[in-house]
Amino acid sequence: MQMRNFIDYSLLKNLDLVIKQKGFYRAARILGISQSAISQKIKKLENQCGVQLITRTSPPHLTDYGQKLAGLLYHVNIFEHDVLNLDANKSIVTIPIAVNSDTLATWLIPALCVFLKNPSIRLDIKVDDENKNLKRLLKGEVVGCISSQPQAIIGGLCDYVGSLDYIFCATPEFYSRYFSQGVSKENLLKAPIVSFNHDTDMHHKFLQQYFGLVPGTLQSHIVSSSEAYVTMLLQHLACCMIPKQQISFELASGKIINLSPEFEQKVKLYWHRYSPESITMQALSSALINNNILI
Repeated sequence: MQMRNFIDYSLLKNLDLVIKQKGFYRAARILGISQSAISQKIKKLENQCGVQLITRTSPPHLTDYGQKLAGLLYHVNIFEHDVLNLDANKSIVTIPIAVNSDTLATWLIPALCVFLKNPSIRLDIKVDDENKNLKRLLKGEVVGCISSQPQAIIGGLCDYVGSLDYIFCATPEFYSRYFSQGVSKENLLKAPIVSFNHDTDMHHKFLQQYFGLVPGTLQSHIVSSSEAYVTMLLQHLACCMIPKQQISFELASGKIINLSPEFEQKVKLYWHRYSPESITMQALSSALINNNILI
């Protein structure tokens, strides 16, 4: 692969716009040029790089190399924002990060409250499993991520931010209906359970470790929303694993009870990003690392 020793960032911004607008036509309208003109700009960038950067599909998608360049643009935009905002708020910057759903539902926004009061900051929060977010960082989709992996990537930084403490719970009414004789393997086979998605393995590990239930034995409700978990619980529809931090008030009031108080799963979380950090990224990292919400 032959590549010029510099990147035309104006062309790279056009590439990013095509992806964000999900097509050449809408991107061209925003720029006030023809669809053919923006297509030629993307082709010029591809010729400079010596490789295809985007698929000509509907909507178009970045190739692996195109995603790496887009990731580079995210970092350049943040550093550029720091320079332009030394004297006044002259630009707005979008920071793409990846977090797990329970982080978003519990501690992320409170931790970033002060940081987000900066009117020039915008977040693009992508939600995925804490075991998969690091792949997004490596691919260039985000500039930082919350992950359960404790090791820093090559050229990266990694700091512990705290843990989410998962308990197996339900409402007292649900407990009376399914577990009046105790929480056992036999009773669990009859009780509805709710999972975040088909790939969620926390329930499986918990139920196998403590109750001897082989993964796949139970058929779960699939509800891809941390907040909807609480609704399912409060409506006496299912039991599930959920962070104590998300249901602290319901636990204190007795609306939700811990079905197995002797068992708890602690998931340690880490903030990953590349080094060196810009001023803005340093502020974001500081807010997450010193959140004072998780323990």
